[in-house]
Formats: sequence, C-alpha cells, structure tokens
Amino acid sequence: MPRKRRTFTDEFKRQMVQLYENGKSRADIVNEYELTVSALDRWIKQAEQSGSFSERNNRSPEENELIALRKENQRLKMENDIFKASSADHGTKVSVIMRNRDKYSVSAMCDVLQISRSTYYYEAKERHHEDDMTKPIVEIFEKNRKAYDTRKIKAKLHERGLTVSRRRIGRIMKEQGLVSTYSVAQYKPHKAACNESQQSNELNRQFQQTEEKRVVVSDLTYVKVKNRWHYILCVLVDLFNREIIGFSAGTKKDAPLVARAFASVQGDLRQIQLFHTDRGSEFKNKLIDETLTTFQIGHSLSMKGCPYDNAVAEATFKVMKTEFIHQMNFQSLQHLELELYDYVNWYNKHRIHGTLSYMSPVDYRRLALKKAV
Repeated sequence: MPRKRRTFTDEFKRQMVQLYENGKSRADIVNEYELTVSALDRWIKQAEQSGSFSERNNRSPEENELIALRKENQRLKMENDIFKASSADHGTKVSVIMRNRDKYSVSAMCDVLQISRSTYYYEAKERHHEDDMTKPIVEIFEKNRKAYDTRKIKAKLHERGLTVSRRRIGRIMKEQGLVSTYSVAQYKPHKAACNESQQSNELNRQFQQTEEKRVVVSDLTYVKVKNRWHYILCVLVDLFNREIIGFSAGTKKDAPLVARAFASVQGDLRQIQLFHTDRGSEFKNKLIDETLTTFQIGHSLSMKGCPYDNAVAEATFKVMKTEFIHQMNFQSLQHLELELYDYVNWYNKHRIHGTLSYMSPVDYRRLALKKAV
C-alpha cells in the first residue's frame, strides 16, 4: 500500500526550525513529529538561505533558467497548435481558447491570438450561462453565517460537482460585496495592550486533571546571578502530575524565553490542549500566538490581578525558590542552566508531592499508565 503523502504549512515548518534553533535535537524533532531527516534539513537550509519555504525562492540561477526554457518551449508548441486561428474572428478565437484551456494558460493564448482577456471571459460567460457561479457562491456564503472564505466556498462548490478557481470566487465575491467575517477580524485594529487581552480564563481553577499533558500552566520568576536579579526562569507544569515538562533560563523576560521552554518539552506539542498563564506581556506575543496556533493549543489567562487563578504555577515557583533558588549562589547563566537541569530532574523523578499521594511526578504518571492498561 503506497504511503500517504503528507503536507505541511509554512508555519509548521517555521516552528520545526524554531524548535531546532532553540536547542531541540534533529533526532528528537524527527521522531516526535514523524518527519524525515531530509525534509527537516531542507527546511533548516531554506530558513537560513532565504527565510522562505517556497521552492521558487530557493532555486539556483541554473534551475530558474531551465524552467524558463521549458516555458518558452511550451509557448512555442502552443503557438504552433493555435496559429491557424490567429486570423479568425472573435467567436472562433474564443472557441479555440475554450478547447485548449486545459493545455495552455488563457492569458498566453489571448496574447498569441491578440484578443483581450476581458473579451474572452465576457463571450465565454455569455455562451455558458449554466457556468455562472454567482448564484451558488452567494447562496453558500449566506447560509454559512458569512464566515466562509474562498477556500471553503470552493470546497462546498466541489461537493455540488462544480469546479471553479479561488481567484474567480474572490472576484465574484468582490463584485457582490461579500466579505468574510474572518477577513474583517483579520484587519480590525487591536487597540488594547497585550496584558489587557480579552482572552478569558478557560481553566477556571480546574487544577485537577486526569489526562497527561492535557493542560499546562506556566509562569516566570527572577533569579539572582552574581548579585544581579536580571535573570529569568520559565517553567511549564503539567497539571496532571505536577511535572515540570519544560523549562528555560535567560536574561530577558520575553517571548523567546517561553518559546525555548516549549522547545525543551519532550514529545509532540499537539498533545497539549490548553496553556494557562497570567497576563504577562511575554505570554501575549506574536511568537507565542504562532506557536499555540501551529500546535492547536488553546490559551487561557488568569483574571487581572488574581494570582489564585494560576495557583499551581505560583506554588511550583514557591517550592523552587525555597528548595533551589535561595539555596544556590549562581555564578553565570551557564551555571544557572546546569543547576536548573539537575534540579528539574530531581523534582520530577524523586521529589514526592502531597497532592500526588506522596509520589514523585514521574512515579505518579507511571502508575496512572499501568492502571489505564
């Protein structure tokens, strides 16, 4: 049985490259997201060379020249096929274009036959009234809460056995004044500050979860290194077993710090369904929004000025400050990162928790998996 070809969005490719740049190994990325090494290496190379994942933007001059020669050869073949109609009337020219539009582009044939595209489209429409897509497009748009864009309308037309390009659908929508609600939202200015997001508290203090990695909470705290407080820790805590599944340290309280914590998580990030944080600006940022969107992770925010809504993350840092941060004298960021890795390993595998019936997070998870089997 042939293997089904997978497709990936540019944003997914960008997130894979970002995971690699943030320290995740090639082997882990390939295994966790079921990729091929060649595909990942190609994305990394494309990101370094042009910043684009389009094959067109990554071609060599020789490849572009070869493609241009092929196009020229195709055009010469087309001109030879339709040359006899070059002196015919408009009606004959339109018929020739319609018969050959599956083989050649309409624009190129119009150019060779010296007929404007508007003339061709007008006469073709007059000949085939049954091919008029305006009525079904308007009907589909109105019946679906005015939310569908050209991609979804094309899919609904396909269900009816109608084939039409998104470009034409877009032109008809513009003529009819049809604007998707998603298009309106996309361009609506967002005046509120980042920490004033309208995102609600989806978690609603439901701190007891029964599924691994379903809900993850996060917070940041300052750490003193060489008597300076300008160092930050970020942790991601799984509410299922209070395990620290992701962590990072840095000099800035910003979105890249959170992104590096996500990159340290073992396993597929798509397993996470909800990510809950306080209203810090580092959590309401384009970089974080793109990460959550790509991996289909919902976002939940505490109420303004209410630390109890993120009590587990707050409690985790209280424990870390008591057991780790205040007990150490860090000499550098590298020293902090090394000690943090050691502490998290102990915290997850050995430190018992009263809320886990005095088991470590890892032991609790293993016991839960045995019960499930």
